[in-house]
Amino acid sequence: MLKIFKYSVLITISIYVLGTLSLKNHFIQDKLLDIAINSLATPASSLPDEDALTAIVCGSRAPIGDPNRAEACILVQAGEKIFIFDTGDGSVQNLANWNIPFDRVKGVFYTHLHSDHIADIGEIHMDTWIAGARKSKLKVYGPEGVQLLTDGTELAYTNDYIFRNEHHGDQLAPLDVVGFDTHTVDLDNPILIDDDDIKITAYSVSHDPVDPALGYRIDYKGRSISISGDTTYDQNLVKNSKNVDVLFHESMSLEILDKINKVAKRANDFIADTVTVDILDYHTPIMDVVKAAKEANVKHLVFYHHLPAPRNQVMEDIMYRGVDKVMDEWTSSHDGTRIILPVDSSGILVDRIE
Repeated sequence: MLKIFKYSVLITISIYVLGTLSLKNHFIQDKLLDIAINSLATPASSLPDEDALTAIVCGSRAPIGDPNRAEACILVQAGEKIFIFDTGDGSVQNLANWNIPFDRVKGVFYTHLHSDHIADIGEIHMDTWIAGARKSKLKVYGPEGVQLLTDGTELAYTNDYIFRNEHHGDQLAPLDVVGFDTHTVDLDNPILIDDDDIKITAYSVSHDPVDPALGYRIDYKGRSISISGDTTYDQNLVKNSKNVDVLFHESMSLEILDKINKVAKRANDFIADTVTVDILDYHTPIMDVVKAAKEANVKHLVFYHHLPAPRNQVMEDIMYRGVDKVMDEWTSSHDGTRIILPVDSSGILVDRIE
């Protein structure tokens, strides 16, 4: 037995040494690099091929930092068309990492104009313009003030647009499609898109002093999604989310924020002390989110825009204690949480892409 063990150890060491030496060989290095580059040239998308209403959480955290999460963003694909709801910091890089086809992005929708929801507007413009070969200006929808956002972004990026056009030419960086086609949402006419079986409807939510703040409902071939944006418990959200397959709702842990606040007080951290009190005014405690979802008869509830974003499973378990007692079908989202709603079906498929 000892002799067999010694031979096994020798074989393992030999394989390790040979493998390490082979990776130093220039021929093998070049072959591995060719394989890697070829895979980059034909990347696999993280979106399903089947006809479905699909959502991917491209940013799951609020402004409280987490190195493993981007700020608020949800991608929705209806058939072949893609729509982006909010573009928080780091979210567009997630989309690029997941090989999202930017040529299919038909519009960006902003729930409100806080920085953690708009930070990557320049990146989504760039990726749909150059990588996505956009044929027209990028459509942007949002509440009053969104025109200032897009005008200011165009002004800030003016030289960048010119430099890229001068370097790459009209075929790759055409100036006639640079910039935004901006639509300020009029809640008296809340249906923003209604064609090809796709219907996107805006509704108001309560995020005072941010006014107006919006949620969105997306309907496609009998399947439906509602996205809360930032809000307190809101009856208008309940009304506009009635019977949806999936509600994406922001969440706030009063218990964890209280603990953070106590630590901030002991440390004389005025900023953290103030912020952890102020944010209680205009976000939704977790059990109130569940209450809204139950009242709306939502089939599946997805928590996102976590306040704060749980850093590990223990923290996540603490944050969402009690939800199981009231809600059977729910998910605490991470960046990459994916929901697929196949048409001609009542199925709700939940998984995660990396």
